[in-house]
Amino acid sequence: MSEWYTLEDVADRLGLHVRTVRGYVRDGRLGAVRIGKQYRVSHADLQALTGGPARPRQVAVTSVVDVDGIDAATAQRLAGFITGLPAPAGAPHVDVVHEPERDRLKVIVVGSVEASAELLRLVGAMAQEAA
Repeated sequence: MSEWYTLEDVADRLGLHVRTVRGYVRDGRLGAVRIGKQYRVSHADLQALTGGPARPRQVAVTSVVDVDGIDAATAQRLAGFITGLPAPAGAPHVDVVHEPERDRLKVIVVGSVEASAELLRLVGAMAQEAA
């Protein structure tokens, strides 16, 4: 069940004047819902103002690796290995494309910085061995 506070309750909790809290609502720093002539502030909005629990920021990286000099058979073998790796929770999304006219393999990796870096090291090592 969610809790709702009046602006006076918020002012008391934060040790502020009620006019200051109204200013926060007007400026958009404090989320509030107007009910009739009064505002109500949800517990979540109060926590957001005071730095309470918030969702962690998501950071992702997109990388494209071009490996030249890869024939179709080698590209198929490498692509099968890369896409066949186990995908635990948080694993990056991987697409593999071979350009036969250029003998080039493209590996596209989208995911967290840490998981992508680990997969890119693996792709780099595999590309070196395939050469």
